[in-house]
Amino acid sequence: MTVFAAASLKESFTTLGETFEKAHPGTKVTFSFGGSDSLAASITGGAPADVFASASPGTMKIVTDAGDAAGTPAAFVRNQLEIATLPGNPDRIASLADLTRSGLKVVLCDRTVPCGAAAQKALAAGGLELEPVSYEQDVKAALTKVELKEADAAVVYRTDVHAAGGKVKGVEFPESAQAVNAYPIVRLKGADNAGAADAFIALVRSAEGRQVLTEAGFLEP
Repeated sequence: MTVFAAASLKESFTTLGETFEKAHPGTKVTFSFGGSDSLAASITGGAPADVFASASPGTMKIVTDAGDAAGTPAAFVRNQLEIATLPGNPDRIASLADLTRSGLKVVLCDRTVPCGAAAQKALAAGGLELEPVSYEQDVKAALTKVELKEADAAVVYRTDVHAAGGKVKGVEFPESAQAVNAYPIVRLKGADNAGAADAFIALVRSAEGRQVLTEAGFLEP
């Protein structure tokens, strides 16, 4: 069974995949993680997959509009943005407005990716304009720039800051409340293993699945 999932779900879904394989001997779960927009484009382009979990209703709509979803997508978690800074926050970034300071190297997700669209919404809520040093194709790529000290800060999800451990420092900001993303999941029409796909979605939406996701920093749907 193949699951296409937003990059921000990597750690949680990898854990749930291992749980699923133990409960379903003989079923191998293969994941493809990336930007939700590019995953949606791959699905509508005919890439074989059984389940799609995206980081926004907008990217899921690409798949449903193309007629590639079997049934109605269900939101299973929400995610909120945080600023990821270098460990110890040497630039003393305390707000979203601080990212507009001259000389600061800031990275954002591409506007077509849910984390990028959310960042633009948060900036608009704060009446701020920001020219990043780069736009990245998914949230993990944006975070990596900070981890490698190629950037001073990035606007990513709180779950990614959580997953990075001590490699980055997270800074919360109030504008993030205006840009919370809901994550929908659905079985795809071309699923080779519809039964396993439905069972995996059931696990994601179960109390056990919710516990793994909330421990990773996701919010209840």
